[in-house]
Amino acid sequence: MVAGALNTIDLDRLALKAGQGRRMDLAVAAEGYTLGGQDYAIPGDELAVRLEISRTASGHALHLTFRGALTGPCMRCLADSRFEFDVEAREVDQPGSADEELRSPYVDGGVLDLAAWAHDALALTLPQTLLCREDCRGLCPVCGVSLNDVDPDQHVHEEQLDPRWAKLRELRLDG
Repeated sequence: MVAGALNTIDLDRLALKAGQGRRMDLAVAAEGYTLGGQDYAIPGDELAVRLEISRTASGHALHLTFRGALTGPCMRCLADSRFEFDVEAREVDQPGSADEELRSPYVDGGVLDLAAWAHDALALTLPQTLLCREDCRGLCPVCGVSLNDVDPDQHVHEEQLDPRWAKLRELRLDG
């Protein structure tokens, strides 16, 4: 855990009455991610988040917002990259409700697991493919050079036929 960063908040200790709310700006410990076998980190290992808590008649309505960055390799060319993000997430926790949609998986016994919620909310915000730039061309499948850094007219390879197809080239289909 990062010094000064929070992982949990005891919602019951806030002693909010129905209809009351509270806004808090906090530092939350942040774990990185492993995506496609590559590691991605949050610089500084913590996030500055804004948490808004509203007390309902039988629970809490929660709103989390934060922005930041994730660093790691581009998924096409493997260059070191920085990915900016904005996250907004909402949760409702009505502990006595029989409706599963009204119980938050991040609240247990009146304690909000803020770090887990922030981690999951960010994961849901990330695009499927993290690219260094929108038009990333990736790596050459023959020599492995970054296609972003070479002139396409100058980067050519002699065509090499797959040896597994050699026998098919011997076939004569002339009728």
